[in-house]
Amino acid sequence: MQLDIDHLRGWIGREESASELMTPVLAQRFNAMLDREGDTAPGADAPRMVHYCLCQPAAPTAELGEDGHPSRGGFLPPVPLPRRMRAGSTMEFTGEIRIGETVSRVSRILDVSAKEGRSGLLCFVTLEDSYASDGRPVLTERTDIVYRGPAGEEKAKAAPPPAPAGAHVRTVTPTPPLLFRYSAVTFIGHRIHYDLPYAREVEGYPGLIVHGPLQGTMLVHMAQDLRGALPARVTVRAMSPIFDTADFTLNATDDGEGMKLWTASANGPVGMEARVQW
Repeated sequence: MQLDIDHLRGWIGREESASELMTPVLAQRFNAMLDREGDTAPGADAPRMVHYCLCQPAAPTAELGEDGHPSRGGFLPPVPLPRRMRAGSTMEFTGEIRIGETVSRVSRILDVSAKEGRSGLLCFVTLEDSYASDGRPVLTERTDIVYRGPAGEEKAKAAPPPAPAGAHVRTVTPTPPLLFRYSAVTFIGHRIHYDLPYAREVEGYPGLIVHGPLQGTMLVHMAQDLRGALPARVTVRAMSPIFDTADFTLNATDDGEGMKLWTASANGPVGMEARVQW
């Protein structure tokens, strides 16, 4: 397949904005989903990483594509490759979202590029999301989204080595209710996270995929718990998918002034890696 990359690059510079009230109910649901506790009264700091639940696009159901995402060609460029995922992101936290405040997000497309990778033709879209809470800047996140061809087009490659265990390890069971709840609370319609027949038969996966942002959230919370302080900078990178077919682990090891973290399924490669700094 050939991409009209010049046409797709016409989306560079486009912006989209949204705002939403950070309610106590959302904080309660976010904590309940992750089996965490915290102050959810108005005025309290909202849970870290709750920004993925805020200011999400609310496309009508009739306007969703086959994969459950909003149809392409609006804010995001109409990349014709069928499979997409978050390849990685860097988050810079400059403040805290507070419960009861209005959160605003401004998104801008920074770049669109294509290359031939080991898995075939790839197209990358780079976004920058800027968040403010009652007008106070609280977070800037730069994200790379990767688009890939249909299942079965990947070139053969050597299996990555099994991931090591960290100095600190937690085990997570990716139950269907957990994946469904995260899709619901973030208003993510991507069917690979909750529609098993679609994930297997259309996209060629052995099971449901654990959301990248969910893995990132769990890693950040683990770092926060171990260090006893909120991170200031987080970089995450998706390496291999984590499926709901088995438990997976959260791993952490001190790395100088920061911390290196990663997810992995049993005897599997690194799923997502993260670098957290304070």
